[in-house]
Amino acid sequence: MKFFTRSIFIMFFGILTTFSQHKITGKIVDEQNQPLPFTNIILYKIVDEANPQGTVSDDKGEYTLENIASGNYSLEISMLGFEIEKITAFQLNANKTINIILKEESQILNEIVVKSKRPVIRQTAEKLIVDLEKSEMINTSLQDVMRKIPGVLVTNNGISIAGNSGVQILINGKTTEYMDVETLLRDFPADNISKIEVVEQPGAEYQASGTGAIINIILKKNVRLGTHGSANVWVGEDEGLEYGTGFSIASYKNKLNWQANVSHSQPTFRNDLFLKRTVVDTIYDQTTREPFDPVNNTISGSLDYYINDKNSIGLGGRWNNRISTRTVDNSTNIIKPTTTELLLTNNTFDRNRTDLNINPYYEYKSETDRLLIDFNYVDFRSNSTNTLFETLQSPEPFDDRKYDQDGTYKIRTYRLDYTKTFSDDFTWSAGSRFADVTTDNDLQSYKANAAEEFNLLANESSRFIIDETIFALYSKVNAKFGKWSISGGLRYESSNTDGTTTFIKNGTLTTEVQKRPIKKIFPSASISRKFNDVIGGSLSYSYRIQRPSYTSLNSFATFLDPFSAEEGNPNLTPSFTNNYQLNLTYNKQPFFTVGYSKTDDAIFDLIRQDNATAQIRQQEVNVENNANWNFRLFAPLSFIKGLDGYTGFIVTNSDYQSSTYNLALNQWNLFWFIQASYELPWDVNFEVSGNYGTGALEGQVEVDWLAELDFSFGKKFLDDKLKVNLGFNKMLNRGFIGNIDFGNGRAEVENNGSRQNVQLRMVYSFGSQFGKKKSNRKTNNDEEDRINDNS
Repeated sequence: MKFFTRSIFIMFFGILTTFSQHKITGKIVDEQNQPLPFTNIILYKIVDEANPQGTVSDDKGEYTLENIASGNYSLEISMLGFEIEKITAFQLNANKTINIILKEESQILNEIVVKSKRPVIRQTAEKLIVDLEKSEMINTSLQDVMRKIPGVLVTNNGISIAGNSGVQILINGKTTEYMDVETLLRDFPADNISKIEVVEQPGAEYQASGTGAIINIILKKNVRLGTHGSANVWVGEDEGLEYGTGFSIASYKNKLNWQANVSHSQPTFRNDLFLKRTVVDTIYDQTTREPFDPVNNTISGSLDYYINDKNSIGLGGRWNNRISTRTVDNSTNIIKPTTTELLLTNNTFDRNRTDLNINPYYEYKSETDRLLIDFNYVDFRSNSTNTLFETLQSPEPFDDRKYDQDGTYKIRTYRLDYTKTFSDDFTWSAGSRFADVTTDNDLQSYKANAAEEFNLLANESSRFIIDETIFALYSKVNAKFGKWSISGGLRYESSNTDGTTTFIKNGTLTTEVQKRPIKKIFPSASISRKFNDVIGGSLSYSYRIQRPSYTSLNSFATFLDPFSAEEGNPNLTPSFTNNYQLNLTYNKQPFFTVGYSKTDDAIFDLIRQDNATAQIRQQEVNVENNANWNFRLFAPLSFIKGLDGYTGFIVTNSDYQSSTYNLALNQWNLFWFIQASYELPWDVNFEVSGNYGTGALEGQVEVDWLAELDFSFGKKFLDDKLKVNLGFNKMLNRGFIGNIDFGNGRAEVENNGSRQNVQLRMVYSFGSQFGKKKSNRKTNNDEEDRINDNS
């Protein structure tokens, strides 16, 4: 009876509560009576402003606020590019309809929005966030932007962070591993970038692969209402005339958003290698000059359809083609005790690489839940022919060689991510990922006969196929407790890699299969605290794996010159790294960092000399132990009147130990860097970046001191629509000078790129001025990073 009475009471109370609840509906339009989707509507109860209720208008501009108790309220309606509309006080005793007309703020926006000429930088426990949306930079390329990030060194040898050059570059989560980094830095327009994330301690949501930092470049998306775009052109001089051009356009109207980009470039640069070594009593003095003038073409686009304010679907695609034809000049002075011989050879390369990427997705997103279902397909093809031959001027004989290598890579990746926001202080995320990879590489090796005809060398030719699957599950939590923030996650990965090699051995067709199953759990965690209003600190940890690149597992051997060759290693195994990092921040800016990593079975480029043949071979191997320390101190330059930027010091220690290869390398190095900008008369922006290092340990090469200096001038024209930038790069570029210890001999080495690059770049922007930003998705492309097809 008591139970029956209580049930009746609950039912009666629910009916009374239902009758006392109301709703507010309405429509949001602009001054032309056009609906405004995705407008923010926030309802405040006048006696309880701390707990507002909100919603977003749908694609028709309509909105609904439900389950509102009787009382006095205020309403705030806002959308980027429009004036905020406020209804200060009204009484709600029944359902109510409130329609709103928003006015554009185009006449006053430039007066109230103050933008910096440098990006807004914020350091968290897991990553450094560089926000370009709130800056008005005159720089026009990705290279200019990267130089503004504290601790990121952009040199002739690529990008390094804390002395580690194993940096992965992603664009919206998609890899750029098979793109030339220098070309990418030069060609990619800064206007398309929303923000850059430098992730040194990847959480469980990231793939566990890699040893260096991840740089994720997030592009602008839906940043303006209507249609907008930009056109760019650049011309320069490096190893001859170079040029490039590009065009991008995007449109956001109601439910549909689309973007399209096309670019073409032909940069020029050169790589010189000088190697002097002793083999018993003979000196080999080698010089290699390698000019580059690749032709790059890219077409990309995306289409997003917003079904309603919570559900969206989309499709993205990208096509890249790179054709590289070049001739490398090799000369070797062979200095014997009584005579000197000269061998002159050329190595011609003819390479054509194409990749196609297709990425459909579905996303559900509400105030508390986000679900992403993503599929990514990659088809990468590389066709390469290189011929090593003796020149007519060479007094020493040499048997000409030719290598034909065709490779195909097909990668299918499926991903599901879910995030639940329980409150502003607690979120939980989980997800799964499955990758299916098939690679097929075929190498045909030839040697010239007396009639200068190429004959197939069956014993040096082979076919290498990889079938690999990777399955992953992860879970992660983020929580805040007052001044404390914590994050922790676990990622489980199970991979099965089967490598099949087919070759001729002793006249018999032979097939060898290597299977490598791996099952591992990868934890990650971070904890941070605000000590006061300006000082903060964080401690983070991650456990990662570096899988061998697909090409390094291939047992192919190819000659770069008559005395140098590269060969694969089918016995190469993954390495595992424990990473620890301590960050101190000042006003959320990076201030002081200490990092330590310990790697087991580190993948290492081993260079060995064979005294019997006088040849050197480069091969990736596993060394037992590798440890790295880094200490970084950053300081802003804003205390100098008119100057903006960063300076700092980086101290690194690298240690490699291997009893298998009799390897013992340990070196401390100090780097100083500066990145600064100054406004000259006539609104000309001057920027300079430079660095000096006491040395470095690049694998087996002990590098001597190095330095680099770049500067540029930038100015805006035509009501800021036209940006012009004149850059002077590598003005001071000492290069890569050092020594190699082969174990049975030493070599002096100098690896120098072309000097003094000058480049003029112009970007013209057109279209709508205002708009609304949408979320960016990260797609998973870890397997693409391992293609590692260099040219």
